[in-house]
Amino acid sequence: MKLLSQLMEQLPRALERQVFTHASWSERRSDSYLRLAFLGDSVLALAVTAHLYPRLEAERYGAGRLTKIRAQAVSGASCRAVGERLGLPQRLRAAAPAGAEGSAAALVETERVLAAVTEAVIGACYLCAGYERTAEAVVEAFAPEIEQALQNPVDFKSSLQELLARRGAEVNYRVAREEGPPHQRTYTVVATVDGRQLGSGRGRSKKQAEQEAARVAVEGLE
Repeated sequence: MKLLSQLMEQLPRALERQVFTHASWSERRSDSYLRLAFLGDSVLALAVTAHLYPRLEAERYGAGRLTKIRAQAVSGASCRAVGERLGLPQRLRAAAPAGAEGSAAALVETERVLAAVTEAVIGACYLCAGYERTAEAVVEAFAPEIEQALQNPVDFKSSLQELLARRGAEVNYRVAREEGPPHQRTYTVVATVDGRQLGSGRGRSKKQAEQEAARVAVEGLE
């Protein structure tokens, strides 16, 4: 966490302001953290992948298993946990414009917002410090989440299916939104039962987004 904190403290004032600007606080969405979060999401994925790949035996960790481990390590819940350790909720509240203090308090409680701000921090650090330094900082910051994914991998889709089977229900997954260029898509998927939404998730693949949607649904049902 020390390395990422240091990089964040070195950000230029204008870039730091963008990291902590919600889209509803600016007339132009380009002034908010959204584009930086898009960039940071990719940097985060590459940093964790590059860290895991040479360390895990090829015979035991095929592409499918690696994908699940990475998805868990960089999930919205993981990004939120890292953001809280970085003190991002306090920074986001402090950056709120006059009259928006109430909305800021609500925003910092939202996993999606805090995860996106964490990704925006990573994106901004990448622009200022380059990939190598940022990747090292990311791996250090996400070390507990990476270790948790390795030691206790979770298949939320299976967990959700088991929960619903006890109730005689079945889940359906639907892609609600696709963003980004064809070679770097980001998907938003919703998990529904009988037309009722139980959870939504975002990921760089449909499978990752489905896992995230299933996780939100499982937490809601439990």
